[in-house]
Amino acid sequence: MIFTSVRTEGEDQGYGKMAEQMVELAKQQPGFLGVESVRDANGFGITVSYWESEEAIRAWKGHAAHQIAQERGKAEWYANYTVRVAKVEREYGME
Repeated sequence: MIFTSVRTEGEDQGYGKMAEQMVELAKQQPGFLGVESVRDANGFGITVSYWESEEAIRAWKGHAAHQIAQERGKAEWYANYTVRVAKVEREYGME
């Protein structure tokens, strides 16, 4: 799942703490495989979370604590956002 967003201007308003809590909560969910996240100085961010299945993604989307964070995001933290659900076919790289 790929989540791109632009933060609203101004103070953090609890965003950083909530983001940390959501990562820790996601790690406890069935089907969670990992997460990578970055945000630039202008407020644009990309978070990619990896899940075993679409069912696991749907369960995460519907988790009560995650829904509270989603609502706060819409109301307070994000000027805009996009969610993309995608399947990774292969991975390779250099280490």
